[in-house]
Amino acid sequence: MAIAYIALGSNLGDKEKNLRRALLLLTQQGVEVVRVSSFLSTEPYGVTDQPQFLNAVACVRTSLAPLALLDVLLATELAMGRVRLRHWGERNIDLDLLLYEDVVLDLPRLHLPHSDMQNRDFVLLPLAEIAPELKHPTLQKTIWELKKDLMNREGA
Repeated sequence: MAIAYIALGSNLGDKEKNLRRALLLLTQQGVEVVRVSSFLSTEPYGVTDQPQFLNAVACVRTSLAPLALLDVLLATELAMGRVRLRHWGERNIDLDLLLYEDVVLDLPRLHLPHSDMQNRDFVLLPLAEIAPELKHPTLQKTIWELKKDLMNREGA
């Protein structure tokens, strides 16, 4: 069984209900949810003319390989009615595979670790809550250190 970390986000409809439903659907597909961060209200990233997001990170245990887990995440989004109108746009659910053990992949469909996670407070804050000592496999820094670096860059 592998440990992976998944980012969850929603900015349409009942955001908290959307996050909880996504977690339930994952468990129904054989993905064991081990731990979930607090839910965090955040400003939109990239495209700012949209509602605030509710974000979280889940630690999961799975027997699925990385691409199979990605397929489960995408199937969950589809089952929840996600429509992709614009890149980084509004969505009722967004599920991103952040980390999968120490796996490093650079494929057209999947980049592990997530290629921009170290620049996203809505990823690092909840991830640092549940796995502060987890080491990023390519940057060789803990999630806590990455969070601190980002906060220093942002002047927080």
